[in-house]
Amino acid sequence: MSVPAESLDPVLRALADGNRRIILELVRDRPYAVGEIADEVAMSQQAVSHHLRVLHGSGLVSERREGTRHLFAVRRDGLGVVREYLDRFWPTHLAALKHAAEDTARGRKND
Repeated sequence: MSVPAESLDPVLRALADGNRRIILELVRDRPYAVGEIADEVAMSQQAVSHHLRVLHGSGLVSERREGTRHLFAVRRDGLGVVREYLDRFWPTHLAALKHAAEDTARGRKND
């Protein structure tokens, strides 16, 4: 089964930017407000807001209001579509690794 491009492409585009990956790693452990993120990553609040819109739009971060603050945190299932896509490649590579290990083991027995 293939992963639809309309769900995978926005996530990959969001992850393609180094600043967004830095922000994503920052909000991994706890929710942050825009100003806190800006202070941590030495970016303007406007730039951080732009990156957060992209991350939120791709489903990688969630947003919640707490009073006047907007808090952003990693969505634990946000990378699921990427994982599904990459998981399609594992069976082939694992089978090749298994065959290589078996060939190596047979070669040692013949020594």
